[in-house]
Amino acid sequence: MKKYCLALDLKEDQNLIREYEEYHQNVWPEILMSIKDSGIRSMEIYRVENRLFMIVEATDDFSFYLKEQADLENERVQEWEKLMWKYQQAIPNSKVGEKWRLMERIFEI
Repeated sequence: MKKYCLALDLKEDQNLIREYEEYHQNVWPEILMSIKDSGIRSMEIYRVENRLFMIVEATDDFSFYLKEQADLENERVQEWEKLMWKYQQAIPNSKVGEKWRLMERIFEI
């Protein structure tokens, strides 16, 4: 099992943040299926202010590239991603169009 941590920001608007959290209390079934089908076994999202932190545990053969390719072919996932971008914004120094950024582990005990 592999573990990944990712970060993303939300727009600094309390109403949008509340809406974003509401969507994540009732994620569309097709989105949950696409996550599980990709090899992700566990996913958690945490928030402080407008910063999001995602923890992903996935099978050893999980690939972000393959997940991205499958998502591009899935109309429902694309609809979800477009909707979520209403609430999200790239963290500083992100590339154009880059959303969730993979974090580097700097400490472990």
